Amino acid sequence: MNLRQKQTPVYKVRIAGIAPVPDYQNTNQQETWGMTMTVISIRQWAALAVAAGLCCIVMTGTPATAEEKMTVQSLIDRQLILDQITRYYYNFGKETKVPESSFYAEDGALILGTRRFEGRQAVQSAYGGGARPAPAAGEAPAPPRERIPFNMTVDNALIFVHGDTATSQVIYTEYRPEKKGDPVRMTVQGKEFATWVKVKGQWLYKERYVGLSEPPAGWQE
Repeated sequence: MNLRQKQTPVYKVRIAGIAPVPDYQNTNQQETWGMTMTVISIRQWAALAVAAGLCCIVMTGTPATAEEKMTVQSLIDRQLILDQITRYYYNFGKETKVPESSFYAEDGALILGTRRFEGRQAVQSAYGGGARPAPAAGEAPAPPRERIPFNMTVDNALIFVHGDTATSQVIYTEYRPEKKGDPVRMTVQGKEFATWVKVKGQWLYKERYVGLSEPPAGWQE
């Protein structure tokens, strides 16, 4: 009985650029060679997969970048408009407030349903800012009405800037107490659609439409 290690015959295969192997290889050497080739193949496939993934990222990312029209200035303008809207609604509930008309351009307009108030003086009259009627002869002037503070909130602002003009949409909610000192409760909710104009660096309402949900006729963002 031959006690020498049994050897397995291996056929020669000549491949260009690779030296031929001997007729007989130790079984352990063959296994090592196979494992090495397997590791190299896995690494090659991994490299190809990573390369393909990077190509996909570039291919899908390029159109998004090309379509992006946002600029640093447009982002600043959006924030300035949102700040004006917030200040406008916050001003409603203050006991001492600034004139609402100061948020409008000189030829700005406020549209409440079918009523249109054009120009700052007309806009202010819509908020009761006009002259109080004179008392009748022999009557004492009416005492000023008590102003009860209330809260206004704005949500879901959608703002589009087009150079020195812009449009905005917001949802507004009003919370009022029954009388001074009572807890507030929601009383009104609706939508505001507005156009804006930039005047000497300040964003002002050009037209402000207040409704329940639907935009005004001919509305364009």
